[in-house]
Order: sequence, then structure tokens, then C-alpha cells
Amino acid sequence: MSYKIVFSDIDGTLLNKDRELSERTINAIKAIKNEIPIVLISARMPAAMRHLQQQLGIEDQPIICYNGGFVIIDEQPVSSTAISVPTIEELAKYNQKNNVHLSLYHADEWHVPEYDYWAKREENNTKVTPSIKHIHEVMDDWGKRELGAHKIMCMGDEEHIEDLFNFLQENYNDQLHIYRSKSTYIEIANKQISKLTAIEYLLKNHYNLSLEETVAFGDNYNDVEMIEGVGMGIAVENGRDETKAVANKITDTNLNDGVAKSIEELFLNK
Repeated sequence: MSYKIVFSDIDGTLLNKDRELSERTINAIKAIKNEIPIVLISARMPAAMRHLQQQLGIEDQPIICYNGGFVIIDEQPVSSTAISVPTIEELAKYNQKNNVHLSLYHADEWHVPEYDYWAKREENNTKVTPSIKHIHEVMDDWGKRELGAHKIMCMGDEEHIEDLFNFLQENYNDQLHIYRSKSTYIEIANKQISKLTAIEYLLKNHYNLSLEETVAFGDNYNDVEMIEGVGMGIAVENGRDETKAVANKITDTNLNDGVAKSIEELFLNK
């Protein structure tokens, strides 16, 4: 099969231990980007992806943000699927007893209740600075503008995260993707979307390519459907067992340039 497009997850897949792009990764992608489109696909917000696009020289390509909830082509949103304000308000009400940190995201907006340990940690990881605004203020503003959350990030100690996770599973499992990326993190998105649905949207509406012609890289639970659904799904060695189980191939770890090595094998060492 001749593969004609590459989609890559970012954290745990493309970036190294310093959450940066290695020289080998940059060189491998730059070597093929004029022939093979490279699209970044992540749970991140747009502002946390653009600097990586610039480093790779792929600013002209679309980006898929929020696990497929927000797709941008030529700086214009073409697909947007969010969590409604009433659902966010119910989550906030339940969270009063646990006081888990709730980060709210819409497009390039990122709102935090306070500039705490969790906000600082995410800022360090993503190179984006949040807006400090109480959740009720955000809900009032979004309600007036008819917006919702492309992602909610819940961060806190393991016990409180476990309690919140169980509440969400019991009450919203049919409406929301409830994804525990770490023992201290829950990422929430609308259940209508996924990385694979966003890939299918772009293949049909922008590239005129098939899933069989597609390569995708990933590591975590939110990558499973994507890895299983494309023509060549590649998991990094450090990925979750569930992700590796459905992959066509397992490459080296993110710390050892696994994505770059597979790109070289597939497209450069012929």
C-alpha cells in the first residue's frame, strides 16, 4: 500500500521527555512534508499546537484539536462539537464537595478557577497561559454567546478524581467521552466525536483520500479507535497495552524517536 497522509498524536507520541520535538523528528517530517501531508491530532487546544506546526514547517496543514472536537483549516474552524453549558454546570455543582481543578476550553480560550499547581503544570506542558475566571463567570459568558466546552480537564488527587470519574460514568457515559489520561487527570469531550471521526471528515472534505491510505501514530486510550481504523496504525512502544493491541505495528518509544524512525522506514528508506 502506498500511504499518502500521516496523522500524529503529540503528547507521549511525538514529543520527547522534555515535551519538545527532537532534531530527528523535525528532520524526518520536513523531509516528507512537501509530498505527504502531516497533520497533528491531539487533545490539546490550537494555541498549544501551533508552535509545533511552525517548528515542523507544516503551518499550511489543518490541525485537529480536542480529540476531534475542533478542526481548523487555513486558520478557520470547519468542525466544532462541544459540551453544553447545562452539563458543565451539573459537573461544577457535583464538584463542590471535591474541589477538583476544572479547566474549561473552547477554541483558543482556556479558563481556570485559580492559578494553582495544576494550572501552572499545564502551562509548563503546553506553553499556553490560562485566563483566571470563576466557572460561573465562564458559564454566563458562554451561555450568552451560545458556546460550550470543547474539552474539560479535571485535575486533582487520585481519590477525588476517582470519585468524580465514577460520577461521570454513572450519569454521563452516554453523552460524554470520559477519558482518564492519568490517575490524577480526567479529560472530557462530547461523545459524538473522536480522533477517527475528525480524520474521516478531513479525508473526505479536504484531501480526497481513503482511510486505507492513511498512517496514524498514537499512544493512549483516546488513540485506540484511530489506530485501529486507519490503514497503518502505529503505536509507540511506551503506549497503553490497549493501543498496542490494535496497532498494525509498534515502533520505538517517544523518547527514542519512534515516530521519526517509522516515517524514515515508510517513506525515506526505499
